Amino acid sequence: MSWQARSLYLLLAVAIVVSAPWAIVRGAAGRSPVRARSVIFLMGDGMGTAQRDAIQLATVGPYGRLTMDQLPYTGMMSTNSVDPKTFVTDSAAAATAWAIGRKTRNGAVGVDTGGKAWPTILEEAKRAGKSVGLVTTSQVTDASPAAFAAHVEDRDEQSEIARQYLEASKVDVILGGGEDYWYPQGNPGAFPDHPKDDPEEGSKGNRGDLVREAKRLGYTYVTNRQELMAARGPKVLGLFANEEMFQQRPEGEGAVYSPVVSLPEMTQKAIEILSRNPRGFFLFVEQEAIDEMGHNNNSELLMKAGQELDKSVGVALDYAKESGDTLVLITGDHECCGLTVEGPDDPDYPDEDGGEIKGNISGEDGPFRAARSRYSFKTDWTTAGHTPVDVPVSAYGPYADQLVGNYENTHLHEVLQQALGLGPNGTPEAGGGWRYRIGSPWRDIASHLPWR
Repeated sequence: MSWQARSLYLLLAVAIVVSAPWAIVRGAAGRSPVRARSVIFLMGDGMGTAQRDAIQLATVGPYGRLTMDQLPYTGMMSTNSVDPKTFVTDSAAAATAWAIGRKTRNGAVGVDTGGKAWPTILEEAKRAGKSVGLVTTSQVTDASPAAFAAHVEDRDEQSEIARQYLEASKVDVILGGGEDYWYPQGNPGAFPDHPKDDPEEGSKGNRGDLVREAKRLGYTYVTNRQELMAARGPKVLGLFANEEMFQQRPEGEGAVYSPVVSLPEMTQKAIEILSRNPRGFFLFVEQEAIDEMGHNNNSELLMKAGQELDKSVGVALDYAKESGDTLVLITGDHECCGLTVEGPDDPDYPDEDGGEIKGNISGEDGPFRAARSRYSFKTDWTTAGHTPVDVPVSAYGPYADQLVGNYENTHLHEVLQQALGLGPNGTPEAGGGWRYRIGSPWRDIASHLPWR
């Protein structure tokens, strides 16, 4: 080849390499090249579109927007599982799809349909040197948080899940309810067995005294708000109730939503502790009461729980804006109970259910006042169980734009891996980062040069 031809190839290669950084800065192909150092994954259990609409009406009215609805990117997610009996998911299968990127049967935690355990996104983040945390108003060992940090074939193995948190996945911050599964029978811990408001509660652990084990491993153990606020970490176990941090029942039958530590406070404290790690963190935050109040067709406390979740989104968003490298996303694992939102009764279209229905399905709830307006609204239910409708996903931060569109729930796992730059074993992707992106075009061109 002549020297003129070789010079032409060389000039072309140099031009491409020089222009590559500018393409990256502009966000080539619509994607920001900036990795997320941290992820805050918030979830309203059982929260579909109608639940978000009801929470909005109760909080900011017909024309306002919740914090979660102000995040700049939104998509719709399918929630179906691959259970042999039904495609309608439970929380275990839904959270497992996010955690390991594989659909599974209902009741399975961190394993595929064949029972094989796969690394979770939380475990991958931990292996990459990040701090990791779980926050929930449910038992900390309930299905949704468990899917991120444990591997069992039956979600009811809550003491084994707790053991794995401590000894296998080594979660740094664990905050929520469910003390009953950390102590063996006969050892009530900080919360009395068989309390008046729920006599069925009582210690039932089958893996020994796991609170004592946690302390031996260096965890600070806290059981109330004052202790939590004083905790410094870096490892904290906070158990604030025997079971869930609320009492779920139909309206007028003793339902209570008044956690001893609020979800926003637990979220704030978890971020405070985890963010001290310069390598970043992965935090999962769940509001369980939306689902549990839904199963009881209790709209009033569902909306109250949703308001606390939205405050928690605000806590996460404030941190993300300050840090500049945190991905925040908020979604539901499935919709619960076929909720719909209605205006005042129209005599031309009378309510069809006529009041209470057999089983646990109530008639209309309300009327409720729509905030910042003179309007009122009602809610109504079609079932007391889960439904398979798509649910919204909203996001802010690096790679949030990849959550626009309509997709399967396993897509969230893919985006989380990409955002954190994690490979299949929790290590940074080989050659990742801007240097690799700039160098890659040169290698591609050089591999085709005629003198090679």
